Amino acid sequence: MTTADPDTLSSDARRARLFTRINKLDAWFQVFGLAWITPVLKAAAGDNPRAQIKEIWRLLAVPLIAIAAFLLLWGSLAPKVQTSLGAIPGPAAVWAEAVNLHQDAQAKAVKERAHYEKVEARNQRFIDRGQPERVKDIPYTGAPSYYQQIWTSIQTVFFGFLIASAVAIPLGILAGLSPVANSAINPLVQIFKPVSPLAWLPIVTMIVSALYASNDGLFAKSFLVSAITVTLCSLWPTLINTALGVASIDKDLVNVSKVLKMNTYTKITKLVLPSALPLIFTGLRLSLGVGWMVLIAAEMLAQNPGLGKFVWDEFQNGSSQSLAKIIVAVLTIGIIGFLLDRVMFALQSLFTFTNNR
Repeated sequence: MTTADPDTLSSDARRARLFTRINKLDAWFQVFGLAWITPVLKAAAGDNPRAQIKEIWRLLAVPLIAIAAFLLLWGSLAPKVQTSLGAIPGPAAVWAEAVNLHQDAQAKAVKERAHYEKVEARNQRFIDRGQPERVKDIPYTGAPSYYQQIWTSIQTVFFGFLIASAVAIPLGILAGLSPVANSAINPLVQIFKPVSPLAWLPIVTMIVSALYASNDGLFAKSFLVSAITVTLCSLWPTLINTALGVASIDKDLVNVSKVLKMNTYTKITKLVLPSALPLIFTGLRLSLGVGWMVLIAAEMLAQNPGLGKFVWDEFQNGSSQSLAKIIVAVLTIGIIGFLLDRVMFALQSLFTFTNNR
């Protein structure tokens, strides 16, 4: 009879714990689009390097090669396309313009900070002289920087998205629980779901202008017009997926709720929502993506000072750098859209449990 070497057992246990940790981290790497880190860690830990190299090739090398090929194709074809503003800018010109926008944003931040320092010093002088009635809060009126426009767009889309979610989720639960309510809601969904934001925008603009007579309120008119347009276009995926998720709940669970004589609130919070959350979050992710696309068009026409207005202003400007700036904005919109989807996927991973995770 032989005995196992304690050092070998200890080494195997440490190795098993290491791979367990890597597998747990893999779920989060996938959430944030960093799945290629897992095979790198496994290869470093000595887990079948040949198989892990294949995974690294598939998850990291192939996407990088595709991006490099796209940049080469873009750089070679762009100079051949002539427009009224000159040739389409290539990757190098777009990168240079992105650097210029960053430097311009830094310069504007310095000016804004200097403005508020002067205002603060001015107000302090009046306080020291015993003239508090002359103290004023003088806002900075300079043009917003590129980063401020990005932040405005993100605020607007989340405002409209939250309103859409607050409307769509309760209606979806009602439609999923009640066939009568579903019959009433479904025709409205089918009619209004295909409507373009460009059709909603004039109606929303007139209603907001009629009800929101001045710009002295908490929100600017252009912000409300853009946000409400986002709401009207983005609530449908959440509503449909919520209704589908609620209607798909296991009938045995519904029967258990009847046996336990659950009231409506308990049934919804303890049974309906936990069971329907995966589909609800799928709807939320789709709605946020739709809202982000709709927002850019809404900001162009409503003149909300976000990325949409930035694109429109550059189009109207017609300078030699305008095309490069517009392409920078397009890439920014795409990257932010990807990050917003990853944020929603991370929240879905935190609050739901499926067989795929």
